[in-house]
Amino acid sequence: MTYADSNHVPDYLRLLRLDRRGYIVLGAGDGMGRQAAHALAQAGARILCVDRDSTLAEKIAAETDGVAATGDVTSRSEMERIFALARDQLDAPLAGIVDVVGMAITKPLAQLDDAGWTAQFDVVLRHAYLALQLGSRALPGGGCITFVGSISGEVSVANQAAYGTAKAALHHLVRCAAHELGPSGIRVNAVAPGFVRTPRLLKALSSEFWDRVSSANPLRRVAVPADIAAALLYLSSDLAGYVTGNVLTLDGGTSSVAALPDFTVPTLGK
Repeated sequence: MTYADSNHVPDYLRLLRLDRRGYIVLGAGDGMGRQAAHALAQAGARILCVDRDSTLAEKIAAETDGVAATGDVTSRSEMERIFALARDQLDAPLAGIVDVVGMAITKPLAQLDDAGWTAQFDVVLRHAYLALQLGSRALPGGGCITFVGSISGEVSVANQAAYGTAKAALHHLVRCAAHELGPSGIRVNAVAPGFVRTPRLLKALSSEFWDRVSSANPLRRVAVPADIAAALLYLSSDLAGYVTGNVLTLDGGTSSVAALPDFTVPTLGK
């Protein structure tokens, strides 16, 4: 979206609308992906809901009046098939991709084997590379590609050396792709959440863990998937028409707080 007159006041609410636009959501079946599909659909988008679990894909497609698709997003041939489905079945020109796929393998670096290292990079990075390469060809008129990175790609998190390194690579891939694809009118961004109360993590982590995370957060709460989906909606809309090459931190301010022991700071100065 460009403005010939710098004094022009746009219809900001309309810039958030995605009517008559098609979007692919990779990893749409649950958690952040499900909320992202709902957010885009509520803004008027037509969604291809992709998940490796066919039951979850069908469920979210029914919830959002979208189209269900399954496939291995780390496979080139499967991703080519997914893009073909978007072209043939969305009844709307493809305008964007939201890629939520990614799962952490949490092990100390000394205990990680080669297979685990390779698997971590596949599940975090390979599908992103395919989404960018195929997406750049499927968006000849411009559009947006948005990823879910992680705060682990910005700071060190215990037992997440492989995951954090892969996410850091994803963040840099976003910047490189934004540089290359910008002249074609394609914006590329990512969000970097901290811990999020997704269904999978709620099952895996104790209530005591969540209490500790909340107490370390300046907002004194932990993110829920809808917090991340709201940012993905913004980055997918024309409200973010001048935003590209960015990794937006979504951790409630946690990473801005120094990890120091609690003590009273004396009054300094005159």
